[in-house]
Amino acid sequence: MARQHPSSRSATLPGQVVLVLQGGGALGAYQLGVYEALHEAGIEPDWVIGTSIGAINGALIAGNAPEHRLERLQAFWQHVEQQMPLAGPMDWLGMGNLLANMTTVMRGIPAFFTPNHAALRGARAAVGVEQAAYYSTAPLRDTLAALVDFESLQGGPTRLTVGAVNACSGAMRYFDSRDEALGVDHVMASGALPPAFPAVRIDGQPYWDGGIYSNTPIEAVLDDKPRRDSLIFAVNVWHQTGPEPESIWQVMGRQKDIQYASRADSHIARQKQIHRLRHVIRELQKQLPAAKQNDPKVKELAAWGCGTTMHVAHLVAPRLEGEDHTKDIDFTPAGVRARREAGHADTLRMIERAPWQAPADPIEGVVEHVA
Repeated sequence: MARQHPSSRSATLPGQVVLVLQGGGALGAYQLGVYEALHEAGIEPDWVIGTSIGAINGALIAGNAPEHRLERLQAFWQHVEQQMPLAGPMDWLGMGNLLANMTTVMRGIPAFFTPNHAALRGARAAVGVEQAAYYSTAPLRDTLAALVDFESLQGGPTRLTVGAVNACSGAMRYFDSRDEALGVDHVMASGALPPAFPAVRIDGQPYWDGGIYSNTPIEAVLDDKPRRDSLIFAVNVWHQTGPEPESIWQVMGRQKDIQYASRADSHIARQKQIHRLRHVIRELQKQLPAAKQNDPKVKELAAWGCGTTMHVAHLVAPRLEGEDHTKDIDFTPAGVRARREAGHADTLRMIERAPWQAPADPIEGVVEHVA
């Protein structure tokens, strides 16, 4: 259902509101800011699609009543912040994040993950896929159980879709609350990034983080059936483009960005082509005589066409000064705050611009708006 936001423009939004959230560990704090801005503007998503940390944030949104969503999101991020009481001297030396990240690697985050003792047996020990990881995510299970009302997802007003990849077949699967009952295991599976985190078994099959297959789950809405007019807030936390790296340290960061950006631009470009063809089919059908339009064979072919329009409001988290390839484990209060504030500011600017209100070419099925 289209909603209205209380800005000076106060116009009806063009279709269902969809929030698409990439995976990215600590970078997901940007998504907290995005939702915060949407919530303040009176825009609540009808559908949330996420991978990894995006699935976790998505569950916190879809699995709570609108009046509780922001407080539950805030509670989660407060739980996972890596407090460093001795960081002062290290900050003075410009090494505050290094100490915090080293602590995360060595000790984990109490509300999220802790070292897995089975890993002490060595990388070659046959411990089973559900133990073959450096960390245990049992704390995350308890945290999600306390903050997400999974029962409300079943037939609730907000649809949730999370992506995970089958560890055996290598096939991507989107678990969708519209089609099945989702629980904590589905969200945990979507965030089970190997070899750090263990696989999660669903219906007897082991699943890993969908980000290792496709970290940009926008195709889930663009390929949805039946298609609907949509305003899609596509929230990316990795950068597909970037400056030429000059050191091994910078190469590691650039490689990670490219890997987890998951060809977001090419996904949208391909969908623009497909939706344009669907609109062309619709227009060609209109040119046929009425008698011909009723021909069963023509109707079958015409079913490939449609007239829906997908507005994609593309939001990309900015680079923070001094960040490197360890940015996705930067759970420091300063890092979380900076990314949250950036997401909030970027989204408010997008809402104020409301580019989806501008006239669009009727032959275009996907219209992209860049922040």
